Amino acid sequence: MNKRRRMTGVVTSDKMQKTVVVEMTRTYRHRLYKKVVHSHRRVMAHDELGCQLGDHVRIVESQPISRRKRWVVQEILRRDVAAGEPELEI
Repeated sequence: MNKRRRMTGVVTSDKMQKTVVVEMTRTYRHRLYKKVVHSHRRVMAHDELGCQLGDHVRIVESQPISRRKRWVVQEILRRDVAAGEPELEI
């Protein structure tokens, strides 16, 4: 296995061609104040697999693909079931 970083996150936008926005969240306790802190980071990733909104994906860092893309979607860990279904109107 190579030394490239691998992160998991949730797809928050898939409106671009072959590009998705992945949000990685992290929860930790502050060292001094002991308060639970939620932090998140959004990155653009190259997508050849066809990810959809809400999918949990694993991304791996790569050489720069464009100005803002430095990550590639490696695999889809879990598909979001509700994203592909049409809404029911009553």
